[in-house]
Amino acid sequence: MHLALAIALSAALFTVGVYGVLVRRNAILVLMSIELMLGAVNLNLVAFDLLHHDRLRSGQVLALFVIAIAAAELGLGLAIVLLVYRNHGTIAIDAVRDHADRDPATVDRAS
Repeated sequence: MHLALAIALSAALFTVGVYGVLVRRNAILVLMSIELMLGAVNLNLVAFDLLHHDRLRSGQVLALFVIAIAAAELGLGLAIVLLVYRNHGTIAIDAVRDHADRDPATVDRAS
């Protein structure tokens, strides 16, 4: 596979991920879009590692670190989403943001 093809595919994946983060209102879809962007970064790391013929395979090692960090981020993100759903009854980002912007003195204690 040529480097230009890998970069083009990575750019397309990253662009779709950025679009998903900016447009989506569902927290789960935003997390999926972030994972898509991290996958695009991994593709670039491995492609440039193969281009430079590094003896230590630094790009592939960095890709493994990104995968580990992505797994931790996904676990923590899903835990936060479940907690928000349990407290607010929705995972829509706008609804949660509107609820957080309210003045705590005026919020009814029953809700």
